[in-house]
Amino acid sequence: MGRMSTPATRVPQEERTRVMRLRLLEATIEMLVERGWSGTSTTLVSQRAGVSRGAQLHHFPTKDDLVLAAVEHLSDVRGRELAEAARQLPTGSRRTRAVLEMLAEHFTSPVFTAALELWVAARTDAQLLAAVSPLEQRIGRDVHRLTVELLGVDEKRPGARELVQATLDLVRGLGLANTISDDTARRSRILDEWARTLDVRLHGTAKETS
Repeated sequence: MGRMSTPATRVPQEERTRVMRLRLLEATIEMLVERGWSGTSTTLVSQRAGVSRGAQLHHFPTKDDLVLAAVEHLSDVRGRELAEAARQLPTGSRRTRAVLEMLAEHFTSPVFTAALELWVAARTDAQLLAAVSPLEQRIGRDVHRLTVELLGVDEKRPGARELVQATLDLVRGLGLANTISDDTARRSRILDEWARTLDVRLHGTAKETS
């Protein structure tokens, strides 16, 4: 008598749905990075993800819904990656420069490129802007809080909060420049100098960055 076959393991519907949504979100980010806002459509996303149009529309009825969910998803992923990278930062004289490098990597990652496409589209779309603003405010607060913690900043000191915000504005601007051309060498020199500035202004010390 032949050996009985083992029944195939059924994947719970909830897990299938989670995997399908994840494929859609990741495909959306890929399309935003490759083609920008205007070149991203729900049809192309569903094709890239290998998900039927009906299933995609059931979970994300509009392009705005899909893109917002994708950017929020990737921001959460990057937040966890930042937290992990923070645990591996060095202590001592190289810490400030290492924090800046970590932030620069965040602002030159696909999540920044995708978010940038969203910001540009929201500038002339009131409905999209209303949806984007709370997300960006939350992400901004989270990154600001992490930066304060990693740099050991006492925000009660005059000018300290402004220096943290200037740091984030700086790395965000460097991330924007990187979307046009590879800005690695110039960015490194700027971050070296800014690390020295922060050490003096925030901690009253001048540390080596090289």
